Amino acid sequence: MTPTMDRNRQTSLEDRITAALVGAAVGDALGGPVEGYSPDQILERHGGRVHGIVGPWNGDDWRTARPLAPYHKGDGHVTDDTLMTHALVRVYARVRDHLDAYAIADHLVPDLMTNPRWIPELETESLPLHRLFLAEKWLVARLHYGHADPREAGTGNIVNCGAAMYISPVGLVNAANPAGAYAEALDVAGAHQSSYGREAAGVLAAAVAAAATPGATPDSVVAAALALAKDGTRTAIDRVCEVASRHTDFESALVPLREAVAPYDTVGPDYRDPSLGARRPSRLHAIEELPVALGMLLVSRGDYRHAVLGAVNYGRDCDSIATMAGALAGALGSPVPEDWSKSVAEASRLDLWEPAATLTRVTREIFERDVRRRRTHEAAFAEMGGPSCSD
Repeated sequence: MTPTMDRNRQTSLEDRITAALVGAAVGDALGGPVEGYSPDQILERHGGRVHGIVGPWNGDDWRTARPLAPYHKGDGHVTDDTLMTHALVRVYARVRDHLDAYAIADHLVPDLMTNPRWIPELETESLPLHRLFLAEKWLVARLHYGHADPREAGTGNIVNCGAAMYISPVGLVNAANPAGAYAEALDVAGAHQSSYGREAAGVLAAAVAAAATPGATPDSVVAAALALAKDGTRTAIDRVCEVASRHTDFESALVPLREAVAPYDTVGPDYRDPSLGARRPSRLHAIEELPVALGMLLVSRGDYRHAVLGAVNYGRDCDSIATMAGALAGALGSPVPEDWSKSVAEASRLDLWEPAATLTRVTREIFERDVRRRRTHEAAFAEMGGPSCSD
């Protein structure tokens, strides 16, 4: 059975949400152990390309070996990308409607601060806040302690993929409505990010919504992203995807995709030693992760396994790239390998399917509310002399 035929079998809303969220988590877990390294370093360390779940970069010394200690990255453990994604699903479950920046302040931040959960990389139960990177801890510092306006709290933060990496639930709630996903994600991400970091969140949500549209293809997903993206984010996606369209296997695409995105990436060639201009606001630049994830979606022709392995072997921030690529391929309907998903769920001690079931129920409720709101608006507009719903 071809990948295209497989994708066409998974067309229901529940199927797409499940494949997107489980797919994102599995991509995250596969990318974690090689995050921060180059394709050549990955090749040397593993004696070839990574083709599935692998152990920590430093083996049994993961507890003390820098720069990753004390995190157990590898062996199927998800990272903060998945922890944050599941936290956002919990916010949707509480609000049961579209979200805005205030929902992040009122619900996401308390969840991160007060509810201990199993943290796979720490192999213990702890507050999610203790696992987050500084750019995500910013949420707590600005919103809980600084009492910043949630709509502007992201201003001043490190500009990175921190909001984009967990924004896929917004795209799924707005399935088949990329413009709606883009607008909602920009509002949500305003509490966390600014500049091209915030823009990337909006565009990724739009791309996930486009991928969940019946009949969607990798090309239509990229077209939807380009139709909404602004400034350097749009240009970077355009250039990377133009290069990606010439390749059909990730091995040949690894270097060309990096070369295509490099002019827009502020981090620089050494991922662990960022340039002086790294992660600062700009209308000319973009995060690296989103264009590369879309590029790998094109290279793979939407096949989940190929897209995620391409993202993983790209290196650099590959857990987030694979998270995004996995969400996009899953939303398109490409199935997540069952052996991978089961292994990641067991290793991470997480139910990867429960958040998807929850988000599916909430998405249906939100759509029903949207229909009622739209009909109320249409009726009021018709009463003022506008066209009626039946016109």
